[in-house]
Amino acid sequence: MSTIASLQATLAAEHAAIFLYGDAGAHTSQSSEPELFATISSLYRAHRARRDQLRLLLTDRGATPVAAEPTYDLPAPLGTAGAVRMHAQRIEKRCAEVYAAQVAHTTGADRDWAIAALGEAAQARIVLGGRPETFPGAPEL
Repeated sequence: MSTIASLQATLAAEHAAIFLYGDAGAHTSQSSEPELFATISSLYRAHRARRDQLRLLLTDRGATPVAAEPTYDLPAPLGTAGAVRMHAQRIEKRCAEVYAAQVAHTTGADRDWAIAALGEAAQARIVLGGRPETFPGAPEL
């Protein structure tokens, strides 16, 4: 996979994460679950920032950044705080897999960026109640 293709795949994953975190935020109450609401809001902003960085990286290289899909598959209704947490853990797991693939297909600053994003995704899963993994984003290891 080329560096551009890897960056495009990562951007596509960020588009999906933003959409899915928007849905998760809509199912989270700031008054009854302030900690969860703050975590979901923070992760939403982090993914938006990554999306913006990736779009700039691609544009600077003369590539047209992949657009977001019109919609994404949503999970069953998120009726509880636990369901929102599990949904957010799945988002971070999927992003970690994409970041790990980018680590494998890039070098230099692009790889450094992916390593940082991978670490942040792994940390987010733990904050959301997930378990630490030896090689986040690489279940085959």
